[in-house]
Amino acid sequence: MIRFTSVVFSAVIAAAFTAAAAFAEPAIVYSVGGKFDGSFNESAYSGVKRFQDETGSPVREFELERDAQSLQALRNFASRGYEPVVVIGFNQANALAQLAPDFPEMDFAIVDMVVDRPNVRSYVFKEQEGAYLAGLLAAMASKSGTIGFVGGMDIPIIRRFLCGYKQGALAVNPDIRVLFNMTGDTPAAFADPVRGGELATVQIRQGADVIIQAAGGTGIGVLQKAADAGILGIGTDSNQNGLHPGKVLTSIRKRVDNAVYDSFLAARDGSFTPGIRVLGVADGGMDWVLDGNNRDLITQDMKAAADAAVAGISDGSVKVHDVVTEGACPF
Repeated sequence: MIRFTSVVFSAVIAAAFTAAAAFAEPAIVYSVGGKFDGSFNESAYSGVKRFQDETGSPVREFELERDAQSLQALRNFASRGYEPVVVIGFNQANALAQLAPDFPEMDFAIVDMVVDRPNVRSYVFKEQEGAYLAGLLAAMASKSGTIGFVGGMDIPIIRRFLCGYKQGALAVNPDIRVLFNMTGDTPAAFADPVRGGELATVQIRQGADVIIQAAGGTGIGVLQKAADAGILGIGTDSNQNGLHPGKVLTSIRKRVDNAVYDSFLAARDGSFTPGIRVLGVADGGMDWVLDGNNRDLITQDMKAAADAAVAGISDGSVKVHDVVTEGACPF
């Protein structure tokens, strides 16, 4: 996969979008950080691989070096007939909103943001529900009574995650202390593992013995510092349990892979429709991971509590606060 620098991007982009796709091959534009970021983009890539493995169809891919490349990448794919074109990340919403009207007969999809256009399918997630499970498990695993949260860019999606994490922890221990830091106020905050490690270190010094990362590629540094310090990390977006076996309590998956796969398959089957898809715990859009890498960390009581929370969220008996639709976090 070619990764373009800002210096050579304009000169070589045409090479990345060669002959027009036959039979409307799909395409994807990953967010900054690369498709092997170990987190959000890599979850999207898992959906690409699943589609390729099951259908044998090729998929065109492009990895942004910076947000400013999004519009040109989208236009190149659309003008060459790739369909649907799926974009990953809220930071590409403006580019897609600008481009979609220029290709009214083509299908597009975006993950993690709503773009209100008649030819766009938008996938958004109930991050607060997955975060609730993380907070519950973190509080049950903590021995110090202090847990941590390192977010990426300070945006509503990450604040939604933080609030759900607090609510889940408080449901277990009303006296729990939840430390939190955001990495920055630009999309670069999702691609700075060094800074992520620094923020984790600060929280560890303040007594946190379980820290979740909600920071994309930045979170790799959070999990590394947690493992180095002998405390527990919690992964997000994709299954990160294997990054530090026995040191990652669990991973809260945002099923970006399912959104990507669903978009590609619907277009291939002729059933693609625009509109908003909201994915939460009840429909498998958010879940937590128990596997061989963390099984010894999850007690029977913890698993039972998490399973009960999943059931409660799914049937509505457990209501997780959503800062986007319900206002500021009350916890």
